[in-house]
Amino acid sequence: MYKPNSLRNHLTAANPDLKRNPDKLLVFADEGRLIGTGTASRSFEYAYKLNVIITDFGGDEDGLMVPLLDWVAVHQADLLGNPDKREKGIRFVVDFNNHDSVDISLELELSERVIVKQNQNRLDITHAGEIAPAPDYAAPYWQLFNGDKLLAEWQVLKTDTEQ
Repeated sequence: MYKPNSLRNHLTAANPDLKRNPDKLLVFADEGRLIGTGTASRSFEYAYKLNVIITDFGGDEDGLMVPLLDWVAVHQADLLGNPDKREKGIRFVVDFNNHDSVDISLELELSERVIVKQNQNRLDITHAGEIAPAPDYAAPYWQLFNGDKLLAEWQVLKTDTEQ
């Protein structure tokens, strides 16, 4: 599975608080399932609930959510485009620790297609990238501000096939 580490790297790079304290970000793949094709192919799909926990977060929640949505638009676009999935595909819980920090738990319903092809006595495996629509903006780099306060910064993500 590549999406958990991909999201971890993206949020850590985008958010100043996580950049300073990357150990605040915990990632778990829960309720995982392997979905076979039911054909002679050994190809399959990982399906799981990704639980991302940020502890003692003292930043602005928007500085997490906007980069998260940017990542989702590239790596799991159906959570934004499919009316059934966008209602429950991304969920969160916030525990207010005190006046200065919160614990945030994000849950995302993710899937990853894995293509397995036989080549004589050898099996070749490929993780299929997502089919992502072209972004509606052209800038390769973004900064998110609330007034003069920098909340997050990130590069526009490329699909795995573009890297």
